[in-house]
Amino acid sequence: MGREIDEAWIEEAVERYRRIESLRAEFDKAVHGVEVTVRSPDGTVEVAVSAAGTITDVRILGSAGRSNSDLARSVRAAVTAADDAARWAREKLRTETFGDYRPLGEY
Repeated sequence: MGREIDEAWIEEAVERYRRIESLRAEFDKAVHGVEVTVRSPDGTVEVAVSAAGTITDVRILGSAGRSNSDLARSVRAAVTAADDAARWAREKLRTETFGDYRPLGEY
């Protein structure tokens, strides 16, 4: 005897898939539209980064009379903070976008 096909279940699964794909497209668009700005601990370098992780701007705010190694250290610190901020923004967007969906194992 063959298995019966549950048409309602299939239709619901297809609709959920379409909704998730739509949300994923919104998420992808949002991560490129959200920007986070951070500063180095000493306040001399500011880095703007999208939630996707793309650095969109770097500004030197402090005195240009600093040594190259000091300035490089500030740039590294700001870029590291920007990476952390982008990760935070992505996770926040992911939670806002997909928060209503349980992991597949919970169904």
